Amino acid sequence: MAIARSLQEEMTKSSWIRKMFEAGEALKTRGGGEIFDFSLGSPNLEPPREFQEALKDLVHNPIPGMHRYMPNAGYPSTRKAVADLVSGQEQVSLEPLDVIMTVGAAGALNVALTSILDPGDEVIILAPYFVEYMFYVRNHGGTVRVVQTTEDFDIDLEAIERATTEHTKALIINTPHNPTGRIYSQEKLDGMSQLLGRLEQRTGSPIHLLVDTPYAKITYDAKNPLLFKSHPATMIAHSHSKDLGIAGQRIGYLIINPHHPDRQSLRTACTVTNRTLGFVNAPALMQLALERSLHSSVDVSYYRENRDLLCNGLAQAGYQFVRPEGAFYVFPRTPVPDDLAFTRELLQENVLVVPGSGFGRAGHIRIAFCVARETVQRALPRFAKVIQRVKRG
Repeated sequence: MAIARSLQEEMTKSSWIRKMFEAGEALKTRGGGEIFDFSLGSPNLEPPREFQEALKDLVHNPIPGMHRYMPNAGYPSTRKAVADLVSGQEQVSLEPLDVIMTVGAAGALNVALTSILDPGDEVIILAPYFVEYMFYVRNHGGTVRVVQTTEDFDIDLEAIERATTEHTKALIINTPHNPTGRIYSQEKLDGMSQLLGRLEQRTGSPIHLLVDTPYAKITYDAKNPLLFKSHPATMIAHSHSKDLGIAGQRIGYLIINPHHPDRQSLRTACTVTNRTLGFVNAPALMQLALERSLHSSVDVSYYRENRDLLCNGLAQAGYQFVRPEGAFYVFPRTPVPDDLAFTRELLQENVLVVPGSGFGRAGHIRIAFCVARETVQRALPRFAKVIQRVKRG
C-alpha cells in the first residue's frame, strides 16, 4: 500500500466528519427530504461588520505593496496589535516579536511542534481530542501518547503524570474544548503547570504546554483561564476562524509566553519554521483586515441560544451529557455502547452527527450547533424519536 501504515488508522478516524458530510450530500442528491446536518464545526454566522468594512476598504483603497512579501512572522503592525490585545487578556507584557502570524491555529501548532520536536519525542494529547493533533505530531517525527480525561471531560492530572516519560516534550490542550465544550478552570491549569514543573526538574528539559484556543471568545457559563500565568514554557495557538466566522480565510497566530526560558531562540525557530513548512507567511490581506477587527466577534448570544435550545430538548428526550461551557458542540453519551450504530440510527432520520470514536471517546456523539435555529428546532423531535426507539430495542 502506498499510504504509510502509521497513518491508516488515523485516516479512518479523521474521515468520520467527512463521511457524515458526504452522507448528507448523498441524501440531498437522492431527494431524501429535509437534512439536519450537525456534523461540521463550520460557523454559520457571517463575519461582523468591522471585518467586512476592513476588507472592503483594503480592496478599494489598497496599501501600496500590501500584496508583496513581508517578514515571515507577519506584518510588524499586525503583530503589535495582537501583542497589545493578548497582553491585556493574559495579564503579561508581550512584545510583537513574541507573535508569529500563521495560517490558522493548525499552522501555529505545526510551527510550534516542528520547532521543539526531535524524532521520537513524545506529545501527550487528551481524549476526547481533535483528531488532527495526531497528524500534526507525526508530521514532525513525534510520538503521540493519548490520555483520557475524566468522565465529565476534565483534566486528569494523575493520568497525565503516569503517561509522562523522559521523552515527553509537550502536552496539547484545547480550551474551550472541541468536541465537549468544556472550559478548563484556572485551578486545574495551575495544577497542571505545577505538575509540568516537577516533571521538567526530573527530565532536565522544558515540557511545553501548547494551548489551542480558536473558541476563546465563544464562552457561556465559565471564564477562560490565564494561560501564561503559571507554566513558563507555554505557547498559544489561536485562530479567528470561529470568532470572526472566517474559517476559509485561514488566519491565526502563535504566541510565545514572555516568561519562556528560551524565549529568544524560540522566536527565531518559529519564524524559520513558518517559512520552511511552506506557509512562508500568513495571508497578507487577512493580516491587515484582522488588525482592524481584532476586538470584534460574531454574535455569541446566537450560539448560546442554540445551545440552550438543543440541550433542553436533548435532556427532555433522555440524553445524558455535560452542558457545554463554550465552543459550539455538545457531546452526549449514546444510549448504547456502539456509537457508530447509534449514529446510523440518527442517519435514518436524516440527522447527521459524528461518532465519538472519531475523537478517541467511544459511546458518545458530537453535535455541532453552529447551525440555523430552525435546524435545531425541527431536529429535536427526531433526536427524541431515535433514543426512544433504541431504548425499546
